[in-house]
Amino acid sequence: MTEIANQPVEPQIAAPVMAAARPPRKRTRGFNPVASTVKHILLIAASLLMIYPLLWMLVSSFRPTDEIFRDTTLLPTNVTIENYVYGWSALDQPFSGYLLNSAIVVLGCIIGNVVSCSLAAYAFARLKFTGKTIMFAIMLLTIMIPYHVVLIPQYILFQQFGWVNTFLPMIVPKMLATDSFFVFLMVQFIRGLPKELDEAARIDGCGHFSTFFRIIMPLMVPAIATTTIFTFIWMWNDFLSSLIYLIDPKLYTVPLALRAFLDSSGTSNWGAMFAMSIVSLIPVFLAFLFGQRFLIRGIATTGIK
Repeated sequence: MTEIANQPVEPQIAAPVMAAARPPRKRTRGFNPVASTVKHILLIAASLLMIYPLLWMLVSSFRPTDEIFRDTTLLPTNVTIENYVYGWSALDQPFSGYLLNSAIVVLGCIIGNVVSCSLAAYAFARLKFTGKTIMFAIMLLTIMIPYHVVLIPQYILFQQFGWVNTFLPMIVPKMLATDSFFVFLMVQFIRGLPKELDEAARIDGCGHFSTFFRIIMPLMVPAIATTTIFTFIWMWNDFLSSLIYLIDPKLYTVPLALRAFLDSSGTSNWGAMFAMSIVSLIPVFLAFLFGQRFLIRGIATTGIK
């Protein structure tokens, strides 16, 4: 035992630390200026091809009516603003009256869609009630039903109510969450919000309406903005509903007013129609320009979760 204890202890040599294996580097494709240039040229050419009709209409609105269809270039020779001056006051009332009618319809539809669809979406996303799954499936199925299928029953119903030749048939249905697309859009957005917010609000004594208006709705700004922009564009360009329910020319919306410039039995004033078409496109362009950021964010954050 003493011999073993007296033997010198050899120092332990630490094993060399193996260098961590590095993953192989991925080969990155080098920048090809020729391919990039060709791609950009093709994209620019496709964009010009798509925007050419709009540019041609803009240029034609500054041409005399008798030269519109004789020249298809984008370089006007005889520039005039007569089409804008005549088109503004050519119908039964100034064109501003038709813009106001469309604004009233669009504003009512936006308020109806935002309030009713958001409340319906909160019910489907947060509340628990009997038949919720079946009702949600039926709601989704209504997206596939064409508007023309329910047009005649709706017209008979609104005629019995005495709403024909008023804006009510176009505004009131929006207050009943009839646009299933927006309900589904908001349901997907609310499902992405943490439920702990609802529980904290319930602990503080909030009911469902307080939780919705104080907690959920302020967080739904992207989805609400998307609903607002789509509703604005769809209802501003809606021609069929206005044609069916509006009889008095003074109640015409912008699409019906533009149709009044065309005469199937006589001479159509294409210059004035093109000029007022450009005027009617300005609100849509501004709405998309200033709401594009919210529109992209709202669509990007409402995917299937």
